[in-house]
Amino acid sequence: MAIAKSERLMNLALCLLGTRRPLSKRELRGSIEAYLEASGDDAFNRMFERDKDDLRELGLVIETVENLDGETGYLARRDSNRLPPITLDAEEAAALGLAAKVWQQARLAGAASGALQKLRAAGMPEAGDSYDTQPSALEPRIPVHEAAFEPLMLACRDRRPVVFDYRKANAARPETRQVEPWTLECWRGHWYLAGWDRDRGAERVFRLSRITGKVRSRAGAFTAPVPDVVTVRETVESWAGETATRSARIRLRTGCGYPLRARAQAVTEGTDGWDELEIPYGHGLDAWLVEFGPDVVVLEPADLRADVVERLRAVAKG
Repeated sequence: MAIAKSERLMNLALCLLGTRRPLSKRELRGSIEAYLEASGDDAFNRMFERDKDDLRELGLVIETVENLDGETGYLARRDSNRLPPITLDAEEAAALGLAAKVWQQARLAGAASGALQKLRAAGMPEAGDSYDTQPSALEPRIPVHEAAFEPLMLACRDRRPVVFDYRKANAARPETRQVEPWTLECWRGHWYLAGWDRDRGAERVFRLSRITGKVRSRAGAFTAPVPDVVTVRETVESWAGETATRSARIRLRTGCGYPLRARAQAVTEGTDGWDELEIPYGHGLDAWLVEFGPDVVVLEPADLRADVVERLRAVAKG
C-alpha cells in the first residue's frame, strides 16, 4: 500500500508539473492508472483530495484555476516549484563542514558525507575543506553507540509508535513500554528519547542505553498531541537533571569527579582525602551520582541520599 501511494503521488506530481494548462479531475483520472482503478467517483474524489493535500504538505505549490466553463483545473507551475540557487559564503560552508564531521562516528555518517559532496558539486566554497586538512586539538563528535538510536530516529521522523523493553536504573529487570516517540536529545554524552508513554498516559523520557532488545514498530497514528520542539527539549533537560530546583551537599574523593566539580556552586577542600561540594539538585541527579560509585557520598538532602542508596542496592543485586 505504501509503495502504491508513493507511485500515485509521484505520477500526480509529474502530471501537474508537466502540463502547460490546468488539468481537470476528469483528465487527471484518465492519466493516472491508480485513479482509473478507483471503485466509483466518490472513492476517486476522496483519493484525489488526500493526494493533493499530501503533495501540498510536502511543499508542492498546486494552483486551482477555474476555466470559462466553470470547470476547476489544477497545475503546478515549474517556476513556482523551483528551488532558488544555493549560495553559501565561506563561514556557512565551514559550519556545514563541521556539522558533517559531527556525525562521522554515527550511522548518519554516509548521509552527511553524501550531502556535503552534493553541495560542493553545486559550488559550495572550498573554505569548508580546511577543516579536513588542518589538524585541530578539538573536533566535534556526537557518539552514538546504542542500537536503538537508528530505529527510534526513523520512528520520530515518521511519527510511528514503538514498543521496547526498558530497564530503569533501580529495577532488576526490564519492563515493556509502548511509546509515541517525539524526539531524541543528547545530554552529557547520553542519548534520551522523549515521548508519550501510552501505558502511563503521560510524557516520559528514556535513556537509550537502558533499552534492551530490539525496538519494534507499531501501526497506527499517535494518540497524543506532539508538543513543539522547545517544550520537548525542556522536558528532556528536566528529566535528565539539567533543571535544578535546589542544592545538594556531597562529599567527593579528592582528584575524582571532575564533571561534578565543574557544576559545583561551592567547594570546600578537605584534608582527609575528601572534598565537600554544593551542587545543583534536579531530577535525575541520583542516577548521575551513582555513576561515580564509591567516590561520592551524599550528605543532604535526605531524600537524595535515600534514592542513591536504593539505586546502589539495585545495582548490587544485579
